[in-house]
Amino acid sequence: MDSGFVAALGDWRIRSGPLSRALAAGVREAVIDGRLPVGTRLPSERELARALGVSRGTVVSALAVLRDDGWLHTRHGSGSTVRLPPRLTERTSPWSLDRGGAADAELDLTLAVTAAPHDAYLAALARATERSAPLLVDSGVAGCGLPLLRELLADRYTRAGLATRPEQILVTSGAQAALALLLDHLHTDRRRPAVVENPAYPGALALLHARRIRLLPVPVSATDGWDIERLTAAVRRHHPQLAYVVPDFHNPTGAHMDVRTRRAVAELGDRHGLTVLADETMRDLDLRTPPGTEPHLAGARVIQIGSASKTVWTGLRVGWIRAHTDLVRQLRRNPLQAQLAPPPLEQLIAAELLGDPLPDLLANRRDQLRDQRDHLAALLAGTEWSYTVPGGGLSLWLHLGDGTRATDLAARTAARGLVVTPGPRFAADRATLTRHLRLPFTATPRTLTRAVEVLRECWRAGAPARR
Repeated sequence: MDSGFVAALGDWRIRSGPLSRALAAGVREAVIDGRLPVGTRLPSERELARALGVSRGTVVSALAVLRDDGWLHTRHGSGSTVRLPPRLTERTSPWSLDRGGAADAELDLTLAVTAAPHDAYLAALARATERSAPLLVDSGVAGCGLPLLRELLADRYTRAGLATRPEQILVTSGAQAALALLLDHLHTDRRRPAVVENPAYPGALALLHARRIRLLPVPVSATDGWDIERLTAAVRRHHPQLAYVVPDFHNPTGAHMDVRTRRAVAELGDRHGLTVLADETMRDLDLRTPPGTEPHLAGARVIQIGSASKTVWTGLRVGWIRAHTDLVRQLRRNPLQAQLAPPPLEQLIAAELLGDPLPDLLANRRDQLRDQRDHLAALLAGTEWSYTVPGGGLSLWLHLGDGTRATDLAARTAARGLVVTPGPRFAADRATLTRHLRLPFTATPRTLTRAVEVLRECWRAGAPARR
């Protein structure tokens, strides 16, 4: 057997207690420290017992402990391989330093993000590395994106009914990078405002506020969708240059734009010279059974923004713009574009994951999110809060009623170790939506259960007395 495996365990015998548990602890620490890579195939029980100088029973007991705790995956006839348990690969708390204002929070529901599909991602990384040799003889200077990835993305749009050529795709380091580049290039008249949804995705609002663009908020709700009459009136009266919308499983309400509204928004852009930026980041997270077949929001003045962040993993910084070929050429010449392009290896990994593995990856992700969504909805049933169970996306948009301000409730839960995002964070004016909270259902059922317990306890503690 490979002596490297035994060497990676180090001096595991110094631990107190039964040898089997000491051996299991030695394997766990070797994985966490990086001495034993995830995916390593273990020797047979007999070989391992001989190399370690212990009985086969000790090895069998240690492997059983590791398997029960999620550190080993065993397939009949193929042996066991090392892996990380779900509690480590499906994190609730983000790695970022900004923990919603509560750096020591035990429960962080401020980010609607999913964990990486661990095994699929590692396999894609290995394949991408094997295929990376040609990249190393290239200059590495950012272009519109690797041809392989642009062709794959163009094909996905075409198969979905929106004919697209690779020349219409420009790859960026995420959806926000795509939006930043488009705002820099397209919002040329400072006197003209931009239409946004109310509520809206905070990342987009931050970019718009940073550029000091005047905003025209148009209501969108989980039950009624987009107010097309208000949108039409705002466009006619204020002549905005841009509109930013999330038509598919809107963040945070979960609303899904119907075909009629998609057509109306595209026609509005054509009639009034309005460029519509359609953020389709959530499009693949369709939790309906079966998934719907709504077309892309498309038209002569519609630009689509996509990303692998929600479909695959937020840490995979790959997004894209789909636009007319002439606009893609212009964006390529924008000095900001090179700063917002992802590294070539990241693009190779994205191409691996968005190709053949994607259907299975999406099926697993949708099943998991559907279970977690339904679990969260069941936990909230019977409360005085109102919400609509969305057909997709990553979160519930909770209305607390008239008695409690969301910011006050968020402050109380933060003191109890739970951080959540109150409604004003999603408001264009940063002050309204004071009775709303966004609750992502991306955490494990156990975490969601504990979070709702804390939320209800804090709500009851601050609710006005009944008469």
